[in-house]
Amino acid sequence: MKRIGILLNSEPYSGGMFQYNQSVIDALDHLPKNEFKTYIIYTKKEWGNYLSDFDFETRYIHTDVISELLSKVGKYLFLNTWRNVSSRIHPLYKCIRKLNLDIWIFPSQDEYSYQVKCNSICAIHDLMHRYEKFPEINGKGEFRNREALFSNIAKFSNIILVDSLCGKEQVLECYANTEEAKIHVLPYIAPPYIFEQSAHDFDTKFELPSKYLYYPAQFWEHKNHLNLFLALSEVKKKHADIKLVLVGSKKNGYDKAFSVIKDLELVNNIIYLGYVEDKYIPTLYKRARALVMPTFFGPTNIPPLEAMALGCPMAVSGIYGMKEQSKDAALYFDPNSVTEISHSLMRLWEDDLLCQELSEKGYAIYQNWNQVQFNEKFKAIVEQALTYSPA
Repeated sequence: MKRIGILLNSEPYSGGMFQYNQSVIDALDHLPKNEFKTYIIYTKKEWGNYLSDFDFETRYIHTDVISELLSKVGKYLFLNTWRNVSSRIHPLYKCIRKLNLDIWIFPSQDEYSYQVKCNSICAIHDLMHRYEKFPEINGKGEFRNREALFSNIAKFSNIILVDSLCGKEQVLECYANTEEAKIHVLPYIAPPYIFEQSAHDFDTKFELPSKYLYYPAQFWEHKNHLNLFLALSEVKKKHADIKLVLVGSKKNGYDKAFSVIKDLELVNNIIYLGYVEDKYIPTLYKRARALVMPTFFGPTNIPPLEAMALGCPMAVSGIYGMKEQSKDAALYFDPNSVTEISHSLMRLWEDDLLCQELSEKGYAIYQNWNQVQFNEKFKAIVEQALTYSPA
């Protein structure tokens, strides 16, 4: 029997990373129990409640300030030495060494994935620090941190998981010494919560118009709210009643974005709900006229998958791997072009037949790639990884 471990280091309920971790946990749960045994280590206590629904052997590991400082310094100054001694000093790496499993999975693209010697499957979700310029990925040492992280994941991992062919090409382009055969495309899927029954108190909690566009995104600058608002202002000239519903936490682009809302006189056209619990998200999609996603980041994103699974039409940025992900189920635009964004919004707002067509095409894509297919491909990747020798 093969023994598999997974490290859960993302913040629970923190967005896309948590959702991806959920998909991987489900895939592990569907591995044949007579062939595989799964062990889970988690560093955030909140994971305990979520994992109680599964029959895994789990262990919470608290990492103290000193061990974390060593980990951060070691990745820059003496990484090779640190990899040799980390399992004797760091509580997390000690646990990994003592369990002595056949393979470890690191789904959160964190520094833990390469600081201990073990047979590993590691995810690289995006390399946008190499392709885009925003303070959240290039400012205050962020570029250096990300470069150290991803270059070492590429170097030391036995298997690298990416979301798309575009993601694979970017890894090879950015880290030319990476062996192509160890990069596996495992596209994202719609997270489990999107299929849960709608919350019964939705209508008492939110007073929403019967027709609205929807954009779920934290207010990072790269989410491109500004161009979306400018485009909405253009559409408003013809459709004064157009509405846009936003959800997501306040980040570095929030203040400027809401200043623009006032300047463009869109206060009555934009509804900001702030952070919204997962249980309300499915209804927001189901009632939306369409999803609009003008992000500058890729290669792919999770909201289009959620929209397709729930039959929500959409218009998204036509960059990186977005067309690979959504195929013919979306309208595409240049996220730098207010004109293209506004044209897409206008079409979605006016054309019922177009929306129906996009809805049907999106749902067909979901039927061909969901948790079932994800689990099958994941199992094949794990089986291949088990033939590798530790790094």
